[in-house]
Amino acid sequence: MTIEAATVEVAGEPLVERYETIVIGGGQAGLSVGYYLKKHGRSFLILDANERIGGSWRTRTWSSLRLFTPARYDGLAGWPFPAPGWSFPTAREAADYLEAYADRFQLPVETATRVERLTRDGDNFVVEAGDRRFEADNVVVATGFYGEPVVPDFAAELDPRIVQMHSSEYRDPSQLRPGGVLLVGAGNSGADIAMESSATHRTWLSGRDKGQIPVRIGTWRARLLLPILWFIASHVLTVKTPIGRKVRLHALAEGAPRIRVKTDDLDAAGVERVPKTAEVRDGLPVLEDGRVMDVANVIWSTGFRLDFSWIDLPAFGDDDEPMHERGVCAERGLYFVGLDFLYSFTSENVGGVRRDAKHIARQIAKGKGSDQGSGQGSDQGSDLPV
Repeated sequence: MTIEAATVEVAGEPLVERYETIVIGGGQAGLSVGYYLKKHGRSFLILDANERIGGSWRTRTWSSLRLFTPARYDGLAGWPFPAPGWSFPTAREAADYLEAYADRFQLPVETATRVERLTRDGDNFVVEAGDRRFEADNVVVATGFYGEPVVPDFAAELDPRIVQMHSSEYRDPSQLRPGGVLLVGAGNSGADIAMESSATHRTWLSGRDKGQIPVRIGTWRARLLLPILWFIASHVLTVKTPIGRKVRLHALAEGAPRIRVKTDDLDAAGVERVPKTAEVRDGLPVLEDGRVMDVANVIWSTGFRLDFSWIDLPAFGDDDEPMHERGVCAERGLYFVGLDFLYSFTSENVGGVRRDAKHIARQIAKGKGSDQGSGQGSDQGSDLPV
């Protein structure tokens, strides 16, 4: 049975739009939840802050970015990604796919609607977005791994003549000044951008080496191994297994190894590996070994920090991370989807989020809530979509 939305007007008060469920975030996680809620015949609305669906893929990634997983693993429920199975879609293609997905399944998405506060009024959740107010029995937070860009405090001390930006602001080398480029953060985003900038600028990659996967993606060997690795990442590396819990702690604390760019690639491109950037002295970045980097550009490929300060509910632990079990929060009716390692290693992947979304939609349809929460926390997101 579908529970219809309603609009309630109280004298002297703003209009209140009521739904059974509000989904906050219209990326792959939010759309996946919407797909399954519609399957269950539930009333819901998806709110997204971006001007267009797939906005983060359009506005917070660089032009040459490609997904790390081939198209055969990038589809959401009900519609495979429309590209050759072993091709690697661009960020723009991923954004267009998400937009087409919402249209294909007629999912109710309100774009350009930034949620500013989430609280309770009695038994109802209250969602505030500008001058609009929504009430719901359930809220799914599907804002994903793109939170606030992380930049060290000493970044403000850089000489103003140095062009500096976070990796989420970088699009292509045309933004850079003539002169050297220092990439701070040696993960996937840092290595990818370093490869691109090295074609036109002398480039240094600063940070601890996180290692690399043992195969080169796109090769026949990777095609043979990937189905096995995907199964392990989805079904073995979960919060239910000892090895999965161990890997989860490491992945959330240290980040993922390099996937596309190999050490040999960096060496061949002339990218110099240097220690961590520790401070700024006289306007210039200084490495842990004391070396002063006289560069014209600094790109902070230092990831993101999830920001839930807009959620005014007792749903977080002492570390300010949500308390949940597989996305079902201890606060009845509140759910999370799309976080790093929410249930498995693939939970944040475009093709991996569907299982978590299906689970959450099922819990909502059953009317379950706080009896499912056990305090399993989540952590900050990775520095790059996959």
